[in-house]
Amino acid sequence: MERKAHYDSILDRSKRITWQDDCYVDLQSVSCSTSSQEMEDLGWVQKHQDQLQRFITASFLERILTHLRKMDVLSSTDETKIKEVGRLQDQVNMLTTIVTGKDTQGSDVLRGFIESSDSQVAQFIINYESMVKEHKDVLLRRYEQLRDRDSCSCSKLNISSRTLLLVDGLSDLQQKEHDLMQVGATRGGKRNHLRQLGLAKLLEPLTRVSMPPRVSLTIGVAGIGKTTWVRHFIRQWSQGTICTDVSFVLPFTFCELNSLEKLSAEKLVKMAFPHLTDLSLVLSSSCRTLLILDGLDEFRSTLNFSDAVPCNDPKKEVSIDDLITNIIRGNLLPDIAVWVTARPGVASLIPGGLVDRVTEIPGFSPKDIQVFLNHHFSERDFASKIWAHLESYKILMVMCYIPCFCWILADTLMYIMQSATQETLPRTCTELYAQFCSMKAEVGEPRGREPVKMEQLHGSNRKLLGNLGRLAFYGLLKHKYTFSEQDLRAYGIELLLTQSSLGAGILVREESVIYTTYRFTHLTLQEFLAATFYHVSSKRAIFDLFSESTMSWPKIGFQNHFRSAFQHSQQAEDGHLDVFVRFLTGLLCPAAVKPLSGLLAIGKDDGNLKAWAAGFLQGLLVSGSGVVSLRAVNLAYCLQELQHTELLRTVEEDLRLGSLAGKLTRAHCVVLGYLLHVSPECSEQTNLTASLNCTTVKCLLPQLLYCSHLRLENNHFKDDVMELLGSLLSAKDCHIQKISLADNAISNKGAKALSRALLVNRALTSLNLRNNNIGSKGAKFLAEALKMNQVLVSINFQNNAIEEEGAQALAEVLQCNRKLVSLNIRKNTVGANGAKRIADALKTNRTLTKLILCSNQLGDKGAIALAEALSVNHTLLSLQLQSNSISNRGMTALTKALRLNHGLVSLNLRENSIGVEGAKNMAQALRENNSLQDLDLTANLLHDEGVQAIAGAIKFNQGLTSLHLQWNFIKSSATKALAHALRSNTTMQLLDLQENAIGNEGVIFLAEALKTNTSLRTLCLQGVSAGTSGAVAMAGALMTNNSLQTLDLRGNAVGMQGAKNLANALKSNRSLKSLNLQENSLGMDGAIFIATALKGNHQLTYINLQGNGIGESGAKVISDAIRANAPGCVVDI
Repeated sequence: MERKAHYDSILDRSKRITWQDDCYVDLQSVSCSTSSQEMEDLGWVQKHQDQLQRFITASFLERILTHLRKMDVLSSTDETKIKEVGRLQDQVNMLTTIVTGKDTQGSDVLRGFIESSDSQVAQFIINYESMVKEHKDVLLRRYEQLRDRDSCSCSKLNISSRTLLLVDGLSDLQQKEHDLMQVGATRGGKRNHLRQLGLAKLLEPLTRVSMPPRVSLTIGVAGIGKTTWVRHFIRQWSQGTICTDVSFVLPFTFCELNSLEKLSAEKLVKMAFPHLTDLSLVLSSSCRTLLILDGLDEFRSTLNFSDAVPCNDPKKEVSIDDLITNIIRGNLLPDIAVWVTARPGVASLIPGGLVDRVTEIPGFSPKDIQVFLNHHFSERDFASKIWAHLESYKILMVMCYIPCFCWILADTLMYIMQSATQETLPRTCTELYAQFCSMKAEVGEPRGREPVKMEQLHGSNRKLLGNLGRLAFYGLLKHKYTFSEQDLRAYGIELLLTQSSLGAGILVREESVIYTTYRFTHLTLQEFLAATFYHVSSKRAIFDLFSESTMSWPKIGFQNHFRSAFQHSQQAEDGHLDVFVRFLTGLLCPAAVKPLSGLLAIGKDDGNLKAWAAGFLQGLLVSGSGVVSLRAVNLAYCLQELQHTELLRTVEEDLRLGSLAGKLTRAHCVVLGYLLHVSPECSEQTNLTASLNCTTVKCLLPQLLYCSHLRLENNHFKDDVMELLGSLLSAKDCHIQKISLADNAISNKGAKALSRALLVNRALTSLNLRNNNIGSKGAKFLAEALKMNQVLVSINFQNNAIEEEGAQALAEVLQCNRKLVSLNIRKNTVGANGAKRIADALKTNRTLTKLILCSNQLGDKGAIALAEALSVNHTLLSLQLQSNSISNRGMTALTKALRLNHGLVSLNLRENSIGVEGAKNMAQALRENNSLQDLDLTANLLHDEGVQAIAGAIKFNQGLTSLHLQWNFIKSSATKALAHALRSNTTMQLLDLQENAIGNEGVIFLAEALKTNTSLRTLCLQGVSAGTSGAVAMAGALMTNNSLQTLDLRGNAVGMQGAKNLANALKSNRSLKSLNLQENSLGMDGAIFIATALKGNHQLTYINLQGNGIGESGAKVISDAIRANAPGCVVDI
């Protein structure tokens, strides 16, 4: 009867179906009702297809088959067919296919059996969809309320458009150091080698054969947006846009868990989500459930994975820390996925072996900061002014990597700029937070009034700020960052005041089903308020403030308390007091305390304390020994907050100029470490050429980790230093992308140390070992590493005596390495056999694009071997074979290869022995090859006949853009052929004919060609025996040519008349940017002609008039004239 009533109700609901929104069609006839029933029955099986496949067990399937056989729905053949398909899910799929393929009775019987069954499997199938829908609705309502707090109105910076970084565990820096020290050291730099992972793929396998992660860990410094990402994920999942295979998401914050002591896993879920009536479904292996644990750093209990009491019963009550430990370990709820978020330092409490995937939330890049400012300020002038301010005060720029700090800075600076008081913008973090607190206290006050005074502000603000400072300080000492209402009352903070402008601006209230907590807007704000409390209290305290009880040794006077703070800071291994002492130092700067004058009982300061503190800090800088630690670097941060920056500026200037040699004292090394943190210019190009020795390398080693491009040339480094640098490059924290060790004394032992580092390094892309002595043995060590290394793309072995044996080792690398793009083995005596080994490797290599084999005694045999490779290799773009004794025979082989090759772009054959025959072969190749763009035949034996052949090919070639023919015994007849070719050629951009005796006649031919040619940009005619008539002809060409940009006429005899004609041409020419008339017998008059001509020419940016007998007085006159007429033009006289 119940079953009949149920189907009757289905029929009643079926009488009306939706038709085009709100219009309905009535379905009252009997025949229509029957049709509707069939649709509903068939629809029920199809609608529950996912649940049937997800929840049916083998035993329950057996019961279904038995029942359907008994009811004559299935035949024995059907049953056999179902059981033979293999996997359980496939059997269920076959069952539903067969049942729905029969008449409605089969579907009706299957549905009736499941709905009448009291088994847990049946209940899962029936209730699953409604439970999931209700749960999503509850979460969406709960987290939709927080959307305004989490969202960014700028679409380019929304989480939807951002990605996580997939990282390989935690680095030493992340595990041991303060968040801001991490940001400073890495400068928020994007690590290009890291894989990006969209939030939607957080729980997906990385490959087709890998498993989804059970425990995922997402790290990020304070204020980076971990909770925002979690809330965004929950909203997206609740709306069905991501992770649709996840049935239930159970989000918790560790703030909530702090209020709990002892409970079971089921009780925890029931307490937070009372609407989930069937926990056996939610926590079963049949459903994919995700448990989110947000903010591990806010958990007050200690996760002890070694001593936690094992528990695998979800109904058993255990302590909250044991509960979390057992869930992460997989003892409890092993079938559910777990997503933990934490600050990096605390995340290290979870053993790496328990975590399947670690992701990191990236902060704002400089480009993101600009986008944020442009979007945040409606007036673009505000945004550009603030950006310029950030570029001037780099510590603020570094801090803006953290989105939360970026918000604080933008709001504060906007308030200041809109104020009529026109206060200067803050230069340090201390000044910024002082202005921020002042702003929050002044909200609602009329703007433009006098700076706030103590008597003008309500006393409650002073009391509130003082009590918040005390809470912040003692919370910081206990590593406590979230606070209960009871904590606030204990420190004299009235809950009503937390809703005031100042209270709400400083404290954030977090409410949940379980508990209500408070935290400071950002960790740095807690540290700032802790510093204000200590600053004020230390002036009258008689006991050590680091002991909250009064039972401590007497300590009187601000200076003693100041020393005590730094002593505690230097002793704190995790650096959690670093930023606190920065703020404490910054509060000694008058500009920082001025905005707080009405909020804190600071008293008057005659400036003596600032001077004393500067001396104290500098004393600490020089007093240390050994390695420059981050604790020492923090002292330089403190000097910056104090605005005592003389030493900082001196070291920065020396580093920029590359003049640190002999100046790297202990203090300089500390400041250098600081500059590598805050200055992108210093870290992106760290030039320590001829500045270091073994001792200073040891001292600076930890700070060099965070350079991008490290230049350590000409430091006389030997193998002992290579051991140190090897350890540097092996470190997980290493950010060095390029390192140059050129011009040192590195042998094969040093190369071995580097090779060990390359086996594990994942950041270095370029290694320069030019002019060392690693030999063939060192080349072998490095080659073995390069077979495994998948990051390095460029390596320079120039002048290292690697010889044939070393070349063979590198050839083996080219056969297996798929990352190396550029290889320089110039001047290594590899010989023809070494070249043959490399050529054989090039036949299969498809990644190398640049190969430099100059000065290696290759001869024709080597050239022939390389030619064979070029016939099949089309990925090599640049081949340099300068000074290799290649004759016509080798040239013939190379040109035959060029006819087949369509990849090579640049070929350097300078300083060989190629003659007329070789030139003719090249000409034939150029008629067929249109991929070669740069051909260098300087200093060969081409003569007029060879060049005439090449000129004939240029008429038809459409690829060559650069042709170098210096020192080839060319005369006017060959120049005439080249000029004739230029009249029709439309691709040639550079022609170099230096040191060929083409004379005036040859220059005149070229000048005539320039009148019609529109492609040539650079013409080099140094030392071509040209005189006045040639210069006059060239001047005539410049009157009409609008494409030539560089003209080099050095070492000719242009004379005064030629200069006069060129000057007249310059008055009308609008394309020429560089003109070199060095050593041309211009005299004073000729030079003056050129100088005065620039008055009407604003395109020329460089002119060289050296060696023209002008004299010092004449040089001054001409220089002044050029500066007056063309201030943007650089002149060498």
